[in-house]
Amino acid sequence: MRRPEKWFPLKVLICESCWLVQTEDYSRASELFNEEYAYFSSFSDTWVEHASNFVSDAVSRFGLNDESRFIEIASNDGYLLQFVKSRGIPCLGIEPTASTANAARQKGIPTLERFFGIQLAQELTRDRIRADFVVGINVLAHVPDINDFVHGVVQLLKPHGVCVFEFPHVVRLIDDLQFDTIYHEHFSYLSLSTVCEIFKRGGLQVFDVEELETHGGSLKVFSQREDGGPHEVSDRVSIIVDRERRLGLNTRAYYANFSDNAARVKMDFLRELLQARLAGLRVAGYGAAAKGNTLLNFAGVKGDLVQYVADRNPSKQGKWLPGSRIPIVSEEHLRAAQPDVVIIFPWNLQSEICDQLSYIREWGGRFLVIQPTVRYLN
Repeated sequence: MRRPEKWFPLKVLICESCWLVQTEDYSRASELFNEEYAYFSSFSDTWVEHASNFVSDAVSRFGLNDESRFIEIASNDGYLLQFVKSRGIPCLGIEPTASTANAARQKGIPTLERFFGIQLAQELTRDRIRADFVVGINVLAHVPDINDFVHGVVQLLKPHGVCVFEFPHVVRLIDDLQFDTIYHEHFSYLSLSTVCEIFKRGGLQVFDVEELETHGGSLKVFSQREDGGPHEVSDRVSIIVDRERRLGLNTRAYYANFSDNAARVKMDFLRELLQARLAGLRVAGYGAAAKGNTLLNFAGVKGDLVQYVADRNPSKQGKWLPGSRIPIVSEEHLRAAQPDVVIIFPWNLQSEICDQLSYIREWGGRFLVIQPTVRYLN
């Protein structure tokens, strides 16, 4: 059935009181994370491996066992909790999208199909469900009311419990010009300084942090209840907070040239596409990712410059990218069509995708990426 396509402005603002970078909201979370949600974490081998390593490290560091309760917020299709379940550790997933929640249940992972906040946390604690370990990977940025979310985590966490959140670091977004990681599903763009302040107001204390290369550069933040958590605060927390202060994250100047620099990358991208078109080359994309949608719509690219985008996720195939109306096809279509240029939209999975699609070199195909600059990989 044909339906009208919704368009939402995409504007990012900075609060000069708390220096939280955040979108100006035009859409509700329920519109973005609905029954048609098509992002399944398990389709990325790199990400599944990251999840496996995460669980191994958590079990080893915090002594989790069959008497612990492990809860993941935004548990998607069970990509992470499958490794918790296999160790015999009681677990629960909280996931608002029906498609991914059903996929998790098919793996035998108990999953609540709900948005998380203080109300759900209170319901769970009334049912005597509390957590020794709470994890949220790439969920903090997706939360429209981050204060309510943090209060809910405190409610859910046992007095000795630990919660760990991973999220893209806004420093890497600005310094590496990762403008395509800005999209409507991300309500906030976070620094450690801001997260420490938000957590403190909600009753959590950050006691450790690690820097990761996932998603173009992320932080892994460990926290505990402020009213009695047992863990000493690591020097790593103050080191990164001090570095952010020296960079000037709490000043207008730090963000001043971001828009102009993003426009320059857009022009470079368009130049490459136009040159390819004029040369008679066939251009396709790989990965129907949100990053690609931001890039294509920002640059005004349509199907005359990029013929189609391939994706290994069957839930996306046979549909169109929003705005650009570029069709999404299977990888088999890409292999048969033999395009001259393949744009890797989820550049954070560049190595995995280059290995997966290495066969394009058999017919002289080349990969194009935009990070950290617009360039061909071979």
